Amino acid sequence: MKILVCTDGSAHSRKALERAAMFAEGINIDEVAVIHVDEGSLDLTAYGRDGKTRSVAVLDSKSIDKRIIEDVEKREMILQEALKVFEEKHIKARTILKKGHPSSTIMSMAAEEGFDVIIIGSRGLSGMQKMFLGSVSNAIVQEAKNCTVIVVK
Repeated sequence: MKILVCTDGSAHSRKALERAAMFAEGINIDEVAVIHVDEGSLDLTAYGRDGKTRSVAVLDSKSIDKRIIEDVEKREMILQEALKVFEEKHIKARTILKKGHPSSTIMSMAAEEGFDVIIIGSRGLSGMQKMFLGSVSNAIVQEAKNCTVIVVK
């Protein structure tokens, strides 16, 4: 059995990781992979000494490069923290960092690599963001055809 666990660093995805580790302990697992999808947006807001925001146009290339590096490091940290959940239970897992739309990227990865189960938190976004952007977990439940989806609350 192959399990794909989704994380975005939220409390709900942490619960999904913990539940996935408990699930993997009790059965014969061929593979556990943890995926984080980068939607590609990057906050390039600059702040002056007076605390006021500046236009992206005044950011120099070094500032932009620094923000990109910080963003990648943040995403890698999310995945490393996720791995610790499995390491504590002596379960081997690998990480996947992809760019794209979260639900379609997760579904593509699940199909391409033949995952049997997708485990995801019930939500990573809150309030108005969730209402306007939609729920990744809901989209995965609706789109999954050849694998089981477990949504953890």
